[in-house]
Amino acid sequence: MKKELVKLRKAIDKLDRNIIKLLVERAKISSAIGQLKTKENTSIYCPDREQYVLRRVSQLVKPPLTSKAVTSIYREIMSSSLALEKPLVIAYLGPAATFTHQAALKKFGSLVNYQACDSISSVFVEVEKNNADYGVVPIENSIEGAVTHTLDMFIDSDLKICAQILLEISHNLLSHFPIGEVERIYSHPMVFGQCRLWLQKNLPKAQLIEVSSTTHAAQEAAKQKKSAAIASTLAAELYQLPIIAHNIQDSGHNITRFFVIGKTQPKPTGHDKTSLMFSIKDKVGALYEMLEPFKRFGVNLSKIESRPSKKKAWDYYFFIDLEGHQNHRYIKKSLEILEGRCKFLKILGSYPASEDNYEVG
Repeated sequence: MKKELVKLRKAIDKLDRNIIKLLVERAKISSAIGQLKTKENTSIYCPDREQYVLRRVSQLVKPPLTSKAVTSIYREIMSSSLALEKPLVIAYLGPAATFTHQAALKKFGSLVNYQACDSISSVFVEVEKNNADYGVVPIENSIEGAVTHTLDMFIDSDLKICAQILLEISHNLLSHFPIGEVERIYSHPMVFGQCRLWLQKNLPKAQLIEVSSTTHAAQEAAKQKKSAAIASTLAAELYQLPIIAHNIQDSGHNITRFFVIGKTQPKPTGHDKTSLMFSIKDKVGALYEMLEPFKRFGVNLSKIESRPSKKKAWDYYFFIDLEGHQNHRYIKKSLEILEGRCKFLKILGSYPASEDNYEVG
């Protein structure tokens, strides 16, 4: 048995040497690509190319490896490539260890530079001022719905949606105290909404204290007696708070969607989404008239959300997600008709939707 183990380990050592050799060759090519992009003044990060690579390697996978495992490995390889091509700065809604931070890490890996911002507005500003190459902001949760502040920011911003990130959310109760001694719980109001039933059943007498982020909640729980926080495993590690209850969210399908925002527009991949916003004229049947072209040309709408314009009472903007790229023939026709019928139309971006088909988490 010992001889067999030594033999297998030598085989792994040989494979590791080959893997490193290939990774070095890949890194050299990535550096050359970065130099070409810099010379031509084109974007370093290409979401369409990223999705092509991930889809391709996922199709090449064979047991015992899984697509999820290989995707995670390749995200770090691509993160290393991005760092070689150009030191990217990614702004995100902070502080560190928030779910937005986790989403940014999932998309860009650990080898780029991250900049925590104290508000969604600040993320937009940092990218607009070129202090960051891209930003990551939450847009909606599968339980609690849209993040309205992000929607509102798109009204006046010229930034485009470059990519989306789907993150499976797992909420945990963190504390230095046993669950029976917890008197106060800190967390973000949206998180309390996602754990409402569990809290009512297990800690009905605890005081729920709303704070700006789950990271802030962990900071407070680490300092206060008989206190706990609802936060992520990353926050638990960062602030050395034991997890006294795992996965306390009420739904087993708690997923938050994030947007990557920037100044570039990805090319079509064949599996894309387009987001847009428009305002309508105040008349009977106006909304139906706006949506009719999409039905006529068979364009599937996956989301519609309304927001007050804040400029006039009972005046609204409508946000829509549709399946396909804005350059697709039928989508272009639909948008041309819509533009002629509405008061205002703004295409927020077309971006790869392939991550919808990848395993989340």
